Amino acid sequence: MSPTPPARRLRLGLPRRMFSQMLLMQVAIAAGVAVLATGLFLAPLSKQLDQEAMRRALAIAETAAQDPQIAEGVLTTPPTRNGPVQQEAERIRRATHAEYIVVLNRDRVRWSHPTASEIGRHVSTDPSGALAGQKVMEIDNGTLGRSARGKVPLYDADHRVVGAVSVGIAYDSVRARLISAIPGLFAYAGGALAVGALAAWLISRRVQRQTRDLAFSDISALLAEREAMLHGIREGVVALDRGGRVRLLNDEARRLLGIGDEAVGRTPDEALGAGRTTDVLAGRVTGTDLLTVRGQRVLVANRMPTGDGGAVATLRDRTELEQLGRELDSTRGLIDALRAQDHEHANRMHTLLGLLELDMYDDAVEFVGEVVGDHRATAEQVTEKIQDPLLAALLVGKATVAAERGVALRVSEHTRLPDRLIDPRGLVTIVGNLVDNALDAVAGTPHARVEVELRTQGRTVVLRVRDTGPGIPAEQQELIFTEGWSTKKPPPHGKRGIGLSLVRRLAERQGGSAAVDAAAGGGAEFTVVLPEALTGPALQPALTGAAEAATQTADVPATADEEA
Repeated sequence: MSPTPPARRLRLGLPRRMFSQMLLMQVAIAAGVAVLATGLFLAPLSKQLDQEAMRRALAIAETAAQDPQIAEGVLTTPPTRNGPVQQEAERIRRATHAEYIVVLNRDRVRWSHPTASEIGRHVSTDPSGALAGQKVMEIDNGTLGRSARGKVPLYDADHRVVGAVSVGIAYDSVRARLISAIPGLFAYAGGALAVGALAAWLISRRVQRQTRDLAFSDISALLAEREAMLHGIREGVVALDRGGRVRLLNDEARRLLGIGDEAVGRTPDEALGAGRTTDVLAGRVTGTDLLTVRGQRVLVANRMPTGDGGAVATLRDRTELEQLGRELDSTRGLIDALRAQDHEHANRMHTLLGLLELDMYDDAVEFVGEVVGDHRATAEQVTEKIQDPLLAALLVGKATVAAERGVALRVSEHTRLPDRLIDPRGLVTIVGNLVDNALDAVAGTPHARVEVELRTQGRTVVLRVRDTGPGIPAEQQELIFTEGWSTKKPPPHGKRGIGLSLVRRLAERQGGSAAVDAAAGGGAEFTVVLPEALTGPALQPALTGAAEAATQTADVPATADEEA
């Protein structure tokens, strides 16, 4: 047999659900307020009833004191049970429903009293105030018990104080009025409590729906888990309210965007400035996996609206992935160049073998000299004009790739670049992107040609890349620098729309600019100006006036970004 399950012990305390806790607390508060309000109302009500009883007693006493028969009777008749003072006082008492009316002389001897045996005796309470000509109201104890009293002086015809009149209202009647008012007061309090309980129930139901009937402990745990998740994940999260202001940033978003807590409560335009990243966060650019560049980082952004009118944007860092993709593209280009060289080398070796087999030794020597001379001339031509080894090696490699694709890549006769670059890798990135774009643009066209020109003016470097391709329409000359904009099919490693954006970013980081215009004779001409790109004093001659004007024309403000 299975063991008997242990009996469940009764657990006392607050209910666990938020709905029940809020309802219980609000009903308790409403009940407490009702009880407090009732108590605060009863306290002044009791005092008010006492004051009303004393004023009524004083009014009856003043009325009795105005009766000339009473004052004359005190002066002319002895205090007896059937005397005129007693009869008149009793008549007034019965008419006003007072507990007693006592008339006394200056010696404090009673001339009237509801109890006939007390007539002729001295009063039990002090009447000195009334005998001194004052009006007195008080709650006091006498021979008939506790009562609300009013005492006034009794005047004769010559307005001399000859005694006093004391009137009492039974205190039990005052208390009865107070007690009779309590049920009605409790009824009002109960009604108010019922309305408060109904309002508490409605509010609790609304909170229950909004919090999905969670307990306070569950909400606290969810908040703790949210904080741990937001600051632990490697994706940037930016939450915006319905007004478009930033209300939450996790650590990764601060790192990727380069902002801090000062951005909270501000719009993306105020926190980040103008740019594509701001447009994506603000919802002015829609779509999924939107590419954007912030500083030197390539980001992928997604924005999702929330039910309260706000939005949540996520940011992923694709900088390293883009770099790997570009390295992969470069590697593929190098492989293509090597394959082309291998094919060309095989053809030349076959040609050389044929010449040797035909005993045409002089022709074979001449053929080898021409082949070696062509390669050497190309390399010497580049290194003579471009003294930076990284950039020279890049152009030599690009020339081989261009030849395989049927494109003539040449370095302008005006090119002169000393080996004094501050950021050679940055210029290599710029030149590589522009040359790749130009090769893609002219590939497959007749008489395809790409020309690279690098000039210096003082410490400023001016780069121009011209091609004989179809060119870029005037309305798209700024769009091509926009992040994510491209006319090409995306490569296997990801999306396009980054290269030209990075070109402009790298130029602007050095205080320069990047622009595109139509080339003379057709095609496109990209111009990049990099101020302060060289170290040391200026050794190169100044540009001609025409070149300087072209430089100034190229130095236009940047807007967005890219393609590659």
